[in-house]
Amino acid sequence: MKQPPLAAFFGALLAEPRKIGAIVPSGGRLARLMTSEIEPTAGKVLELGPGTGVFTAALLKRGLPARDLTLVELETRFIAPLQQRFPNVTVLQRDARELASCRAELGSQVAIVSGLPFRNMPIEVITAIVGGGFSLLERGGAFYQFTYGQSCSVPSDVLGELGLRAERLGRVRLNLPPASVFRISRIEE
Repeated sequence: MKQPPLAAFFGALLAEPRKIGAIVPSGGRLARLMTSEIEPTAGKVLELGPGTGVFTAALLKRGLPARDLTLVELETRFIAPLQQRFPNVTVLQRDARELASCRAELGSQVAIVSGLPFRNMPIEVITAIVGGGFSLLERGGAFYQFTYGQSCSVPSDVLGELGLRAERLGRVRLNLPPASVFRISRIEE
């Protein structure tokens, strides 16, 4: 029996609220801002923690070919609903901390869209995920992260250690709760 995305979300939220990191799925306005800089013909895109697929749907709506999108989701409850909703998108059940060892499998990416709740994670986990993500990103590629706070959820120590900078793209006040979107990129670019 198919489990609706919202049922999967609330089931996961009740089971492990800190792992989910949100009280409701992200809204359409946030999804549009998160994906606004990604050109549909630029190449492969990786999405981390897609949850119910709000950002996935926005990327596909922008014209990104399904074959160029890979979703990395750890939470078991989201895998089947994602596969059912997006049958032509690659969905991998994997821990995002393993990205650095996935270059042969995933290949080079032009962008990473992350819905991961970094504010609920230890700094070493954030470092592994962001560092692993940048090991996959092409030169000029960007890592897009949203947060419910005003500042980037990737700590400045991690950004400095990895040679990265964060720039706020905007804030979506009509999201529950309001959210800010950051583009993280290499300093030398």
